[in-house]
Amino acid sequence: MIDDVAIDGSTSKPDKSRPSGSRRARRVRMTGAERREQLLDIGRTLFAEKGFEGTSVEEIAAKAGVSKPVVYEHFGGKEGLYAVVVDREMRQLLDMVTSALTAGHPRELLEQAAFALLDYIERYTDGFRILVRDSPVAQSTGTFASLISDIATQVEDILGLEFKTRGFDPKLAPLYAQALVGMVALTGQWWVDARRPKKAEVAAHLVNLAWHGLDGLEQKPRLIGRRKN
Repeated sequence: MIDDVAIDGSTSKPDKSRPSGSRRARRVRMTGAERREQLLDIGRTLFAEKGFEGTSVEEIAAKAGVSKPVVYEHFGGKEGLYAVVVDREMRQLLDMVTSALTAGHPRELLEQAAFALLDYIERYTDGFRILVRDSPVAQSTGTFASLISDIATQVEDILGLEFKTRGFDPKLAPLYAQALVGMVALTGQWWVDARRPKKAEVAAHLVNLAWHGLDGLEQKPRLIGRRKN
C-alpha cells in the first residue's frame, strides 16, 4: 500500500487550472510500512513530551502531514499507537539489560545491569520518559513496574545460584532481586533529568551501595569490570 498525502494533510487532486510553474504542496510518497514507522516516531516524541492525555490524534496527524483517518487506519486510534510504542520500548530496555548480564562475578553483574539501564536512558530518553509514566492502556505489560518485575526475574535466577553457593537461603533471592533492580530503576528516573554525575560514576556508586551496604561504603567507589564509561 502506498500513502500519497500532501504535507498539509489533503488528499485532493492537484488543481490543473494553476500554472505548471506555480508552487504546490509537496507530496510525500510512503509505503504503508514507512508511514507506520513515521507515525510511531512522531507519537513516541509527543507522548514523551506531553504524555498520553496531552497528545491528540489531530496533533499526530498534523506532524505527519496526513489526515486523521490515516492514523486510525494504521493503529485504530491513539490507544493503539501508544500501546505499540510502549511495547517496543519495553522490549528494547529488557533486551539491553538481559543481554548485558554476561559476567560471572556478582559485583560485575551489578555493574553491567546499572550500565545497561543508564545506557538505555541516555540513548532512548524519550522512550524512558514514556515508560515511567503510568500507562492508560489496559494491558498486562504496559507499565514501568511490570518491566522492572521482568528484569528482576532475570536477576533473581542469578542471585539464586549465588545464594546456594554461599549457603544462603535461595528463597530470599526474589526479595533481593526486587531491591537491587528497584534501586537502580529509581536512580535512573532521577538521572534522566539530572545527568550528573557522569554515567560511570553513577554506576560505581550504585554498585558501591548494593555491594558494600551503608556500613562498608567506599569513599571513592571503583568499577571492577572491563567497562569504565
